[in-house]
Amino acid sequence: MKDIILKKILSLNNYKLNNSAIYIHIPFCDHKCIYCDFYSIITTDNIQLFLSALKKEISYYSSSYNSDRNISSVFFGGGTPSLMKPDYIDEIISCLKRNFNIYKDAEITLETNPGTVDKEKLKAFKNTGINRISIGIQSFDEDELKFLTRIHDSQTAINTVYDAAEAGFNNISIDLIFNLPDQTKERWKNNLETAIELPIKHLSAYSLILEKGTILNKMVLDGKVTIQDEDYDADLYETTIEFLASKGFYQYEVSNFAKPGYECLHNNAYWKYKDYLGFGPSAHSFVQNKRWWNFTSLKKYISEVYQKNNALMNFEILDDTQQHEEYVMLALRSSGLNLNEYKNRFSDDWITKNNQYLIKLSEENYLQMDQLKIKLTPKGYAVCDEILKNIL
Repeated sequence: MKDIILKKILSLNNYKLNNSAIYIHIPFCDHKCIYCDFYSIITTDNIQLFLSALKKEISYYSSSYNSDRNISSVFFGGGTPSLMKPDYIDEIISCLKRNFNIYKDAEITLETNPGTVDKEKLKAFKNTGINRISIGIQSFDEDELKFLTRIHDSQTAINTVYDAAEAGFNNISIDLIFNLPDQTKERWKNNLETAIELPIKHLSAYSLILEKGTILNKMVLDGKVTIQDEDYDADLYETTIEFLASKGFYQYEVSNFAKPGYECLHNNAYWKYKDYLGFGPSAHSFVQNKRWWNFTSLKKYISEVYQKNNALMNFEILDDTQQHEEYVMLALRSSGLNLNEYKNRFSDDWITKNNQYLIKLSEENYLQMDQLKIKLTPKGYAVCDEILKNIL
């Protein structure tokens, strides 16, 4: 059965589309934070076996997806990719370049945690070809960092950003989380003010979300932690949008803000419904109308790759309705629905059906609409989920 699934997936090898993306999942971490639901492990027993399996998987898929496919971005996520030695990352990048047509100026991002790098290590990462650093800071407040069980303190986070800049990185992004328990608006504003004083070009601001299976979720269920309500969350979100806009950060997606020209190319590939290939445990791939994903367990991933060159767990083929809804959802969450591209891909039925509602949203300043694009305003981003629920 798995062979049949794989043949269906690989049958797309003649599908031509430039500017695809590649995601590499590095599962190793030195600590599991209470809010994190990404697959990660705190043991390093299989680091070399994983590298061998990863290169094997990359080589296997390249035979079907390399031709006429240019890679515009590579993203190392995890886990904590910055725990790895630069030579380790260099070996993966070299393998990718041997197997795929990667643009010379491709965006290559490494997720980095403060406390796992210093200036010299960052310089070494840059020499491997990494040209974008995404630093998981989450907060500059000491009490909030302790609550989130981060391994770093505020000064270490600040130093990491400056070290990255001094190592030669011009494209630096940081992650922050808002609406933490007992977080005041003043405390969140202090986080934002600290952030924009740093040499960063991109900021991702995420509302704290309870994910099943996390330590934080159990703490809430046990009554040890209380999450603040949706109205307060929306208030902090609007504060975020207004503050960052006043400091020259353009909101190009619900949770992402950038200086002009520094939008994340890799994330845009997802939001613009482009193809992407994912390698490593739990990684997902998407080509045309097919999505597939790997086994999550590292040991299972390694075993599967060594047995059959891939770690395919399952797949889905999206029908026209699913493709349409994903396309619209991703477009409205980000830079907007390009109507020319939309009409070339789908019919006008959905726009005609929702025209009056879209006009109403435009009149109430939830979106901007003209002959070329439908785009949510900052006010619309704040209620994005509700709008999508009404139109999809």
